[in-house]
Amino acid sequence: MDMQDVASEMGFRVDTPSSTCCHQASATRDKMKKMEYKDKIAIVTGGAHGIGKCIAEEFRKRGASVAVIDMREGEHFVGDISKKEVLETFVSEIISKYGKVDYIINNALPLMKGLDECTWEEFQYALAVGVTAPFYLVKLLAPYLAVGASIVNISSSRDRMSQPQTESYTAAKGGIAALTHALAVTLRGKARVNSISPGWIDTDFKEYEGADAMQQPAGRVGNPMDIANMVLYLCSDKAGFITGENICIDGGMTKQMIYHGDHGWTLTE
Repeated sequence: MDMQDVASEMGFRVDTPSSTCCHQASATRDKMKKMEYKDKIAIVTGGAHGIGKCIAEEFRKRGASVAVIDMREGEHFVGDISKKEVLETFVSEIISKYGKVDYIINNALPLMKGLDECTWEEFQYALAVGVTAPFYLVKLLAPYLAVGASIVNISSSRDRMSQPQTESYTAAKGGIAALTHALAVTLRGKARVNSISPGWIDTDFKEYEGADAMQQPAGRVGNPMDIANMVLYLCSDKAGFITGENICIDGGMTKQMIYHGDHGWTLTE
């Protein structure tokens, strides 16, 4: 029995050269991950809860300074992004503090109301939050975009499919998806601009079983990390040749053909 076997028998951990290298490589990767966005400035609208909060937290974990604007009370900038003057004040504070911006994540959630109940004012408000605010925020920040800047707009799989009585939300999400490729062309050479269309994302990280999970080709309901991971990727150098694109993260639901009586699908009225 050699010394390594003796040490093992006595309950001591012995690192072989191979395992030591693995541990060192893992530690190096963890350190690099934490510093990946060091000295970067990220803006996240609607970043105090749900998907936006997860995105903001993941940026912070990787060393970025994150500026959040949300209507919910908290230590972030509190304000309604449907208001022009609120956006102007927010941007003024950001530039005064940081002088630049690397990443803009337009995530704030527009109102969802349908044809029967949505008023003129409510529809206009949904568009103001979901389309006008992202446009104006980018316009205000365009002169301060850092080299290698990235903008990610959070749309929805509802930008291409619908349920009844969702017109205000669907129109806003369709608008920001179209705004994405327009901005990508306008900002060529200054920033890459892409959008993400989430499907069913449970913001409480609840794990579903049965039909709720199995109806999804991916076999589960999504969670905020599914979106945050893609945001981080699109903001990284790895995505340097991607701009003007929309990426749908919905577990495959929008690619699934559903007909009554086929493959176990049944419509019950």
